[in-house]
Amino acid sequence: MSWRASILTLFPAMFPGPLGTALAGRALEAGIWSLDAVDIRGFATDRHRSVDDTPFGGGAGMVLRADVVSAAIASVADGRPVLVATPRGVPLSQARVRELAAGPGAIVICGRYEGIDQRAIEAAGAEEISIGDYVLSGGELAAMVMLDAIVRLLPGTMGCADSADEESFSAGLLEYPHYTRPAEWQGRAVPPVLLSGDHAAIAAWRRGQAEDITKTRRPDLWAAHIATSVGAVVRPRPAP
Repeated sequence: MSWRASILTLFPAMFPGPLGTALAGRALEAGIWSLDAVDIRGFATDRHRSVDDTPFGGGAGMVLRADVVSAAIASVADGRPVLVATPRGVPLSQARVRELAAGPGAIVICGRYEGIDQRAIEAAGAEEISIGDYVLSGGELAAMVMLDAIVRLLPGTMGCADSADEESFSAGLLEYPHYTRPAEWQGRAVPPVLLSGDHAAIAAWRRGQAEDITKTRRPDLWAAHIATSVGAVVRPRPAP
């Protein structure tokens, strides 16, 4: 069976969008994964097809109703994890992406307005995920980011499966710089070690570059990497 994505949205015409091109698009055509966009508005119960209402406690904006969203979830629920794209969620990590790619698929709810009634999220046991510390107009673009990150890891999507093992975050570090021909361009030369043919030296250089870049640009990742490395070194072996 292919990896199945169900998107719950008020704007189903936004899909597949970019997911229908390049790697994800080719994988979609090949049947490696499938995508169905479900219109949340189709589960409204009044003649005006209302999906939102004013928030209890006051405040600006509208909130997607629990009954409408819950009905939409129930229409596709089959044991796959339910995800909600929201800036207050847990940051999406490469580790979580790998876990999701190894599963049967996902149901992704795209919020709009001021968000979704929390009761619908809790009732579905949904996982709230953020793609960054900023706010979008809705969850659709965030859902596309999540799916692109997942789909590229599905078997058969990438031409070289090993390339995913050396990417940023795969080993807890950001990726090292890359160079190609010409060997000199606008007075800038490729680091000599990359032309040496010494694979051990190249691997050491790349590792050093990854560590330096991570220290400088993402001290949070570096601290976590060091903590993990130290833990691996000092962890006692179990008794025989």
